[in-house]
Parts: sequence; structure tokens; C-alpha cells
Amino acid sequence: MPAYGENSGGWKNPSSEDIRKLLDNSGTIAVVGLSSNPERPSFRVGGYLVQKGYRVIPINPGEKEIMGLKSYPDLESVPEKIDIVDVFRRPSEAVNIVEQAITCGAGAVWLQESVVSPEAFHLGEKAGLMMVMDRCIYKEHCRLVKG
Repeated sequence: MPAYGENSGGWKNPSSEDIRKLLDNSGTIAVVGLSSNPERPSFRVGGYLVQKGYRVIPINPGEKEIMGLKSYPDLESVPEKIDIVDVFRRPSEAVNIVEQAITCGAGAVWLQESVVSPEAFHLGEKAGLMMVMDRCIYKEHCRLVKG
């Protein structure tokens, strides 16, 4: 059985320490697929990140505002630096999102649980992005970051 964070696609998540450092040193998180529906996981995770002091930028072309925050149609429309791109979209959309993250100069891409795309993972790594895949940013923050 593969180790946690590894699979037959040849990808391996960063260490827990590296993920903790990423979360500690990041301030702005763009949430791709952030929903205005309070029942959706993206809404709950986005709200948690706001409560923890992150500047959350909703990325959803169907919304003008979510949780009182201006929503953008895509990453390339965001006028500021993004530390982490947190992805709540289908795996088939991951490569395009990683390409946008590279173009806009993001520091990391976080593909949420069940968003598995080894192609997107390797594309981001090759471009120098820290890549986290098939993990929940909320769960990892609770596990690794104190306070």
C-alpha cells in the first residue's frame, strides 16, 4: 500500500512540516470553486480560512460576491499576489487551473480531497509551485497549525 500522499501516479505530497510552513507563511488564498451555498464544503472551508485570518479570494464565474468578498471569474482576473490556490473543482479542470496559477505567479496549488490529477501535480511542480493533492486544507490546518 502506498505511503500517505503517494500513489501509482508517481506523485508525493510535501512533508507535514513543509505543509505547516506553507500554511504559516501564507496570507492570501484564492478558493477556486468557492460556493455561496452554506451547505457546500467549499463554503465551510472558505469561512474557516477567513476565521483563521487568511485573506480569501473567491474564484467563481457565476458569483459577484461570496461571504461579502468580491468574487472573480478566474485566477488571472485577481489583481493581487496569491499565496495558495485552493481547488474545489473536478480533477478534469485541474490542469487548466494549475496553468492559470503559474501564469498569475501563485506560490502553491492545493487540490482538495478527491481532486486527483497527477498531470496537474507534475505540471505545477515542474513550474516551481508547491503542490498538495488529495488533502483537505481545513483538516491539515487543524492538524498542523496551532492557534
